[in-house]
Amino acid sequence: MRKLQYCLLKYPLFFSNLLFTVLGLVVLALGLWGLINKESFAQEKIGQISTDPMLVFVMLGLVLSTLCLSGCVGALRENCCLLQVFSATVLLLVAAQVLAAIVAYSLQGQIEGYLRSGMLAAMVRYQDDLDLRFITDEIQIGLQCCGADNYRDWEVNMYYNCSAPGVLSCGVPATCCVDPLENGTVWNSQCGVGSQQLDEFSAQSVIFLGGCLGGMSRWIEQHTGLIGAVGIVLLGVQIITLFITTRLMDNIQCSKATR
Repeated sequence: MRKLQYCLLKYPLFFSNLLFTVLGLVVLALGLWGLINKESFAQEKIGQISTDPMLVFVMLGLVLSTLCLSGCVGALRENCCLLQVFSATVLLLVAAQVLAAIVAYSLQGQIEGYLRSGMLAAMVRYQDDLDLRFITDEIQIGLQCCGADNYRDWEVNMYYNCSAPGVLSCGVPATCCVDPLENGTVWNSQCGVGSQQLDEFSAQSVIFLGGCLGGMSRWIEQHTGLIGAVGIVLLGVQIITLFITTRLMDNIQCSKATR
């Protein structure tokens, strides 16, 4: 009976950690591919690597793969030292997530302000940062919006500002356009040129007038239940993993004591 219980603790812990180790390595490889593909390691860009969003994937993949590998090897080799490191780290992660949830709940009234600041910062660097451009474009296409509060927010960008000398002056990105495709096939990157000079009545047939903050706030409100459920499930999985690890360590120590 004790041997069966031992196997039911050891092998599920091993295989689950093996799965998450592979997942962590995939995330790490994705992050490294993103950095290398954009030449973030080039000498002229080495100073900007700390602000590259792909670094989040690198760090997440590194932490996840290292943590789960310690749990995987610890379970397979019955190494209490590795299992203690694994369980202590998982316990810290659980505590950090609970703390983050409490902070997020207490600051929920300020979330819109943070979203606005982040959106405007992304718009300022839109032409100079490929990651921020991609994120901004996806938000504007997905929510059918333009800017943070409205389309005139693109004044904050030095290229779309009405005082700018280039062709983009007083315009908005093509992802703000109602129909950026000409004849349904060709992407017209100039469809938003001069849109800021139009009044709202004229502009509404060319671009989306509303900002993205309203859409993002509505999306968060509509998916609050799903986000909460996913968070609870993930937290539950970590607590169960912590429980299994603790029980396995007890069994290992008992087995050593009876030898």
